[in-house]
Amino acid sequence: MVEFQVGKMSCGGCASRVTTAIQGVDSTAKVDIDLRNKTVRVESVADLETLKATLAEAGYPVLASTAVE
Repeated sequence: MVEFQVGKMSCGGCASRVTTAIQGVDSTAKVDIDLRNKTVRVESVADLETLKATLAEAGYPVLASTAVE
C-alpha cells in the first residue's frame, strides 16, 4: 500500500475523480481518501509511477508518496 499527499483535493467531487482515475488503471484497487489531510491510500497492482502519473493526468499532482503497511 502507498500513501500519496495530494494538495489539490478539497471536496467529495475531487475524491470521486481521484478514485475513478486510479480504478481506471486498476479496477481492483482499494482507495481510501482523507480530504482533511489531503491524502490518498492506495492498494493496487499498478506500479507507483503509473499511479502518480494517473493522478497528475487527472489534475491532482502528487506532492509526496510513502509506502505504508
